[in-house]
Amino acid sequence: MNSEKENFQEKNYTKKSLIYRFSQFVGFLLGARFFVAALLTLALYVSTFFLFNQDESFRKFVFDFKVHGIIFCTVLTILAGGIINQFYDFEKDHLVKPFRTRIQSFIKQKYFLYAYLILSLISLGVAWMISHNVFIFFIIYQFFMWFYSHKLSRILILNNLTFVSLTLYPFFGMMVYYQTFSKKVLLMAVFLFLILLCIDIVKDTLTKRVDETFGYITIPNYFESKSVNRIIISLLIITMAVSMKLITRTGIAGFMAYYFAAGLFVFIICIYLIINNTRRNKFFIINILRFWVFAGIIAMLLSGLEGKL
Repeated sequence: MNSEKENFQEKNYTKKSLIYRFSQFVGFLLGARFFVAALLTLALYVSTFFLFNQDESFRKFVFDFKVHGIIFCTVLTILAGGIINQFYDFEKDHLVKPFRTRIQSFIKQKYFLYAYLILSLISLGVAWMISHNVFIFFIIYQFFMWFYSHKLSRILILNNLTFVSLTLYPFFGMMVYYQTFSKKVLLMAVFLFLILLCIDIVKDTLTKRVDETFGYITIPNYFESKSVNRIIISLLIITMAVSMKLITRTGIAGFMAYYFAAGLFVFIICIYLIINNTRRNKFFIINILRFWVFAGIIAMLLSGLEGKL
């Protein structure tokens, strides 16, 4: 009888231990924003091969270890940036993201800091082996990742502009690496910048009171609600104008042309949702725009494959 009881307790302990370890693993992935990093990795590979690097064959691209090294360093830097950001926003996230914070609580904050330092050092080590210029590029990237989390995330307008700029910084690096400077690439960068800026501002409207409590000065808690809606609508209208410019003046064809044309209707829907201002509509806008960014990656992939075949 005692033996059965001990076996049951041992199995129960093992089960709890496995659940705890799994929770730690999930907590680390969420803290490091692993899924965001995975999406950005896909976006970097697709844009690098089909947008920035149009003259190189697929075989040559696959064996271009310098490019893979740069993307590897980027991924590690993004993971490290996600960790340091959640470290500084830990108290705020308790209110804004209680479920995520609860999962992250299975890991002590000091281990997140150890992971941040290890990822940053590995990234810089690989960057140094690639070239001194790449090393400097990632030193700047990591500094501003930390500085954004430490200081800039609390400063009006700079918080939104810095966040979006840091998201696009690796793409800028690839553009410089391949020296791909054209009107089409510039307009596509502006298009993506505006969508990400809209997402970030709408996201801030959902955390308005919490941001104000913890000293984050954002557009929604500085301006009146009507003014914030006008800013978002203006950004969406400018994004539509950029889409029209891309369709009519840059010679974009295939799936990308369909993507930018369909985007006009997507942005009209978002404007309608903003005018009918509810919390539920704001969630819809964020998810619609996030999906549209992902759809853009897929459209670029399909358009690139169509052009290569």
